[in-house]
Amino acid sequence: MKRMILEMGAGNDLYGEDYTKAARRAVQDALHHSSLILFRSLGYDHADMRVHVTIGVQKPDQVDADAVAADLPRGKAEVRVVQGGQNVVDEDNGTISVIATAAVEAWLDIEEKDWVFLNNSRLPASYPLPGI
Repeated sequence: MKRMILEMGAGNDLYGEDYTKAARRAVQDALHHSSLILFRSLGYDHADMRVHVTIGVQKPDQVDADAVAADLPRGKAEVRVVQGGQNVVDEDNGTISVIATAAVEAWLDIEEKDWVFLNNSRLPASYPLPGI
């Protein structure tokens, strides 16, 4: 397996102290920074992609990892939740705003021998290169 994509995101729940909601928003933020055109362009199937998600929050045990995984539109998802993120305490109102971070990695089972280097870029050996 080779990591093809890494995207990061941040999400929050300002009023409900809902760690899962903040985590889901962080994943959506990361996904909105990414476009997986390489699958269509190079003929790979999205179903073959593994998606590793790492969520950082102050209370990892309060995140429903299955709910986060269900939000991923493609690939085989694996979600792990770790200590991270941030809680912002509003002492005047007795509330906590939850901030979650997400790292979303897309992995694909590709053979290194099927790719070639060209000007510091890696392309599939079968990719049609103009003039070469």
